[in-house]
Amino acid sequence: MPNGAQALMKTLVQGGVEVCFTNPGTSEMHFVAALDSAPQMRAVLCLFEGVATGAADGYGRMAGKPAATLLHLGCGLGNGLANLHNARKGKVPVLNIVGDHATSHVPYDAQLQSDIETVARNVSPQFVRTSQSTQALCRDAAQALAVAKGPPGQVATLILPADVSWGEGGTPEPPSATAAPSCAHDDQVKALAASIRTGGRTAMLLGGSGLREEALWIAARIAAHSGVKLLAETFPTRLERGAGLPAVERIAYLAEMAAVQLKGVERLILVDTKAPVSFFAYPGRRSDLTPEGCAVETLAAPDQDAVGSLKKLAIALGADNVQAPSAPALRPSAPRGRRLTAEKVCKAVGQLLPQDAILIDEAITSGLMLAHYTAGAPRHDLLTLTGGAIGQGLPNAIGAAIACPERPVLALIGDGSSMYTIQALWTLAREGLNVTAVIFNNAAYSVLNVELERVGAERIGPKARAQLDLGGAGLDFAKIAEGMGVTAVRVEETDAFCRALAQALATPGPHLIDAVVPPALGGLKRKLLPHVLGALDKMPSPLASAVKRKLAP
Repeated sequence: MPNGAQALMKTLVQGGVEVCFTNPGTSEMHFVAALDSAPQMRAVLCLFEGVATGAADGYGRMAGKPAATLLHLGCGLGNGLANLHNARKGKVPVLNIVGDHATSHVPYDAQLQSDIETVARNVSPQFVRTSQSTQALCRDAAQALAVAKGPPGQVATLILPADVSWGEGGTPEPPSATAAPSCAHDDQVKALAASIRTGGRTAMLLGGSGLREEALWIAARIAAHSGVKLLAETFPTRLERGAGLPAVERIAYLAEMAAVQLKGVERLILVDTKAPVSFFAYPGRRSDLTPEGCAVETLAAPDQDAVGSLKKLAIALGADNVQAPSAPALRPSAPRGRRLTAEKVCKAVGQLLPQDAILIDEAITSGLMLAHYTAGAPRHDLLTLTGGAIGQGLPNAIGAAIACPERPVLALIGDGSSMYTIQALWTLAREGLNVTAVIFNNAAYSVLNVELERVGAERIGPKARAQLDLGGAGLDFAKIAEGMGVTAVRVEETDAFCRALAQALATPGPHLIDAVVPPALGGLKRKLLPHVLGALDKMPSPLASAVKRKLAP
C-alpha cells in the first residue's frame, strides 16, 4: 500500500498537474522520493522559493492549469509570498504543497516551527488546510486542486506534515468535479444593451479571460457596432496582442494619464476585472480613477464566463456579425545612434520579436515605449506584473517556457527587479529553457525616483537619494549570468544590442543581455515629464495628443 506522499503524487497527476517547482527541505523528503513514482510529473528545482512560486505563476498563465510548488515549512512559504501575491492578483491557478513538522514534533516548538496557516491566508484566502491524517490527505489535495482551478483561478495551499507524508495507507483520490462558469443573466444583458443604446460615452474595461483572442474579437465587434471604447486593465495577467488581433488600450499606470483616457466616460462596463484605482494614494488626489458620475456596471465577474457573456451582449446589440478592425502588421525601423537607451531597446524588440513569442514585461520605467513599438509586431502574449511585487519576471519566464516549450520567451526586466529573484538564471540554465532575458541596467530604482516627487516628499538629501540608487558597487549581470551557466553579453551601444538580441532569439537555450542604459529619470515635473512628452510626440494617436495637452506645462 502506498504511503501518503506516493498516493498524493498519484492524486496530483490524475488531477492534471504535470509540473512541480521545488525547493525542498527535510520535512519534504518523502514527497521528493515519491517524485520517482510518477514519470508524468516534471520536477524543477529552484534555488529560492520566490523563484518556485513565480515559475508556477508563469506556468499557470500560459498552461491555463495549475502547477504545484513544494516549499519547506512556513519560512519557505514566506520566502515565496511575493510571487504568490502576484498570482493571486492575477487570478492564476497555483497549488502550494508546504511541508510541516510531524504532528508529534509540533509541541516541542523546534527552531523552524511556525504558524504556516496564518502565513498562507495572505495569498490563499479560499483554501488553506493542514492534512491531519494519511487517510485524509488525498481528499484534501483533490479539494485544494479544485479550488485552484476555479473559476476564477486561485492560489490554494495544502500543508503536509511529515508523518502524514510517510504514513502508510494513502489512497489516491480522483479529481473533484468543478462547475462550469455561468454567463451573465439574460435580464442583465438586456439591461446593458438598452443602456448602451441610449447613447452617452461608454467604455468597456477588459481583464483576465476577457483579454484572450476570442473575447477580444467579440468585444471589438461590440465596439465597432456601438461606439464603445475598449480598455484593458493596467497590468493584465495575459494579453494576446499584435498584428491581426484587435488592439486594446491599457489603462495607464500614472493616474494623470488614466484620467485623460477615462475623461468623459459616462458608463463603464466591467468584464472579468474591477473598476480602476490608483496604484498608490497621492496627496490631494482621488484613489478611484472612475470619473465622478460615471455608472459602473458588470457584464462578467471573475467567476463568470467572459466569452459567453460577451457573446450574449453582442447578440443583444446585433453586433455578432460586425467586421472589427485589427492591428496592422507594422514593425518599427532599426534604432539608430551609437548611444543605447531604454527606448532603443524597446524599438529593437518591436523590430525583432518573433512570431508567437511570450513577452514578459517587468521593465518598469524602462518599458515606457514597449507597448507602442510592439503593437504591430507578430502576434504574441504579454505577461505583466499583476500584483506589483517585483521579482516576478525571471521566474515567470521559467514557467512560461516550460508550459510552452515550442515558443520563444523574451523577458524584459529592470535591474533592481532582477536582483530579487536572480537565482532564476540557474534554473533557466539547468533546464535548458529557450528564454532571452534583457536586463535594463540603469543603476537605479527608477520608478521610485518618479514616485518621490509624485507623493510630495520634501527635503530629499544624499542619504535618501542613496536608497534609490544602485550605483557605486555596480552590477555586472553578464558575469552573474555566466556564473550560473547562462550565455550572456554586456552591451552599451545600439548596434551591439541589436546584434545580441537577434543572435539570442535565433539560438535555442537561455541567454541574457546586460543592456547598459542611461541613469533613471529623476522626477516627474523636471525630468520624467519631458521624456513622456517627447515619447508622445512619436505616437500619432488621439490618446497621445490628449495626454500631451493634459500634461504639458
